Amino acid sequence: MQRIDSIVLKETKYIAVFIIFLSVIMQIVFALLGYWDFTVLTGNLLAAAAAIFNFLWMGITVQKALAKDEKDARTAMKASQALRTLFLFVILAIGVLLDFFNTIAVIVPLFFPRIAVAMRPMFDRKMGS
Repeated sequence: MQRIDSIVLKETKYIAVFIIFLSVIMQIVFALLGYWDFTVLTGNLLAAAAAIFNFLWMGITVQKALAKDEKDARTAMKASQALRTLFLFVILAIGVLLDFFNTIAVIVPLFFPRIAVAMRPMFDRKMGS
């Protein structure tokens, strides 16, 4: 098995920190609005873990695709996207169907990686990267 590239790990750590930060904010918002209960925490944990894993999985797939020819790389990326989408739908279904998870707290964190990616250029400029 091939080692995970340091760039993939670095970017996954960035996404994980951002997801944790936004998750804490979401927990505070739920509490301030008076809607917080244990299911908010469990839903948030489920979705945050899934979002971080999904991003890592994507990074590993890209890393492996770089070693392939264009056609095989494209096929691998499409297959990965389909499997990762299915994975997120399963997580979403679990979160929605089981009373152990707050539905909103499962849905919202799945968007946190997109927010983190959109915010990345601001952090790169401030850090001089």
